[in-house]
Amino acid sequence: MANLSLRRARTIIRKAIEHGRANDMKPLSVIVLDEGGNVQAFEREDDAAPGRFQIAHGKAYGTVMLGMAGTAQMARAEAQAYFIAAANGAYGGNLIPVPGGVLVRDAKGRVLGAVGVTGDTSDNDAAAAKAGIEAVGLVAEI
Repeated sequence: MANLSLRRARTIIRKAIEHGRANDMKPLSVIVLDEGGNVQAFEREDDAAPGRFQIAHGKAYGTVMLGMAGTAQMARAEAQAYFIAAANGAYGGNLIPVPGGVLVRDAKGRVLGAVGVTGDTSDNDAAAAKAGIEAVGLVAEI
């Protein structure tokens, strides 16, 4: 059974950052959460803003807790702002419903956790997360 071991989480982070460097992105911060929303691993590149942990965490946390990627959360916020506002209140203001929060699934579709990336544009952040997730043989839902 696939899982998000610490080894896999670290590889996801390394590959996401490598993707960022290969694509001339701004310094990234990357977090991996398990299926319960617990921090598995986090790294912030040199010169990344110091507050990026909270942003990466908010992107990933909303993703895993709502079971929908950041892109879907943003669409939901645009269509039903009251729902995302209520969910954000229920989760203590910890949601950041934008791209860059990416669900991690195994080959059977089971949610294993989420990755949150921040530092560049939200779409670039999501692409970096996807690269990291796919590098460990898992499925990224952006």
